[in-house]
Amino acid sequence: MNAYRQSPFSNITPVVKNLLIINLICFVPFIVLSRGGYDNLVVGNLGVFYFNSPYFRVWQIITYMFIHGGWEHILFNMFALFSFGPILEYAIGPKRFFNLYFICGIGAIAFQMLVQAFEVHSLIGGFTLPYDTQTIDPAALSKLKDIYDTPVVGASGAIFGLLVAFGMLYPNMELMILFIPVPVKAKYIIPVYILIEIFLGFGQFGGDNVAHFAHLGGALLGFILIKIWGLQGPKNFF
Repeated sequence: MNAYRQSPFSNITPVVKNLLIINLICFVPFIVLSRGGYDNLVVGNLGVFYFNSPYFRVWQIITYMFIHGGWEHILFNMFALFSFGPILEYAIGPKRFFNLYFICGIGAIAFQMLVQAFEVHSLIGGFTLPYDTQTIDPAALSKLKDIYDTPVVGASGAIFGLLVAFGMLYPNMELMILFIPVPVKAKYIIPVYILIEIFLGFGQFGGDNVAHFAHLGGALLGFILIKIWGLQGPKNFF
């Protein structure tokens, strides 16, 4: 083995490194606890609920970003953070990268709650539950229970913000995507991801428990921040 071979982790930037460490530490309870114990103790307290839910706590708008629902969930998000994060942090600086990540994450759940509020309003004519729920139609009550009792977890909203920012700054960088044998430029891949999320979000397919509108909210905030900051990628990049 070449003693001077560089580690693939040697170029991880400070903010990305700390985010990876925190996410992995927060995933330890998933490994050591039973699924029921993990859901009750960790997800039930640190995942974020609809703002009118009795389970909602203010800190959840931050902590939900560090809680993941399984191996596939955390591996996808951390792989994306590891792949795109250092390039972005080098390009825009640690402070802006930190702000980008957390503003996109908070914006993601704000957008998700906004969509949920419209869903609640369409069911009962208001954004919050009345004291007497006995007059609510059973089918509507079942949908309301899903909204009020189901937490959102994961860094996906923040990650989608990073992906959009990356696509705006490096539109011509070629990326390898699973199941696609040739590299594709970021300016083509990122919009396709967004369109898929829009389709899945409005489709509301049975058995789909992914917060697609949170992903879209994070993506929207990523786009807005790059525009507000007036950031541009290197000229003639690839």
